[in-house]
Amino acid sequence: MTSLVTPEGKARTGRSTSKIAAVWKEYKKCRYLFLLLTPVLIWYAVFAYSPLYGIQLAFKDFRIMDGIWGSPWAGLKHFKFLFLQSPDFFKILGNTLVISIYHIVFGFPAPIILALMINEIRSSKFKKVAQSLTYLPHFFSWVILGGILITLLSPSTGVVNYLITLVGLEPIYFLGDPNYFRFTLVTSAIWKEVGWGTIIYLAALTGISPDLYEAAVMDGANRWKQTLRITLPSILPVIVLMLILRMGGILDAGFDQILNLYSPATYEVADILDTYVYRVGLQNFQFSLTTAVGLFKNVIAFMLVLFTNYISKKLGQDGLF
Repeated sequence: MTSLVTPEGKARTGRSTSKIAAVWKEYKKCRYLFLLLTPVLIWYAVFAYSPLYGIQLAFKDFRIMDGIWGSPWAGLKHFKFLFLQSPDFFKILGNTLVISIYHIVFGFPAPIILALMINEIRSSKFKKVAQSLTYLPHFFSWVILGGILITLLSPSTGVVNYLITLVGLEPIYFLGDPNYFRFTLVTSAIWKEVGWGTIIYLAALTGISPDLYEAAVMDGANRWKQTLRITLPSILPVIVLMLILRMGGILDAGFDQILNLYSPATYEVADILDTYVYRVGLQNFQFSLTTAVGLFKNVIAFMLVLFTNYISKKLGQDGLF
């Protein structure tokens, strides 16, 4: 019987084998470096990929005694309930979107503006003090900051309301009045994270060539024009990248913050998807329903990342992929 393998085929097979051998040899040489990667891979396997097994709860009627695998399938029952029968779902979804949009509109530009201001400080000592003071709130949990805010904003004993009454105005119940609650949420979130958010932008600012500024000075450009024509365009790819990542979390309106600050008086404007999942899932044991809410939230976030990435590429910027 005549062999069908041609000399060219044998040559290609030989090259492929030698290439695999070379790659394997390189991996073997760096085996100890790959060993350092093991804890990271274990962390991802345990905390990022293993929980994906529980996604099937969204399509089952979960019974604790039967476990996840043994519980009966329910199809799209929980999604139909959310979208067609639940009296609260769309109100909670609306609250989540409104609070997230406030965070993006007012909170996203804040670290960029602060980074530009810090970058203009010429005294290195003052610069370090300013950075440290703005970073500090990030390291406190919302449990601590919630207590501070409740004390400061108290309508009877809070410092803020004391100052308000000094100018002849009525005290404001910032954390109990639905008209002021979202404003308080967004303002306090900006105060907590604005300093920490400047780190990436300050790193990007250090990468701008000083030659550009020297050329602009020779052309007569003042600091404002240098910011508009050199600084902002230079860090624009970083801004776009951060915006894409932020859009992925648009349905994350700040669970820790809201859980520590809201009350039944503000449920109407403060109840979001995460607090709904916590209240219904953990307190009422409706795990399948709340898993469906979580899956819906993740799908929307993934689609928003893809959409924002597509738009950024259409506008000539670098995307995530």
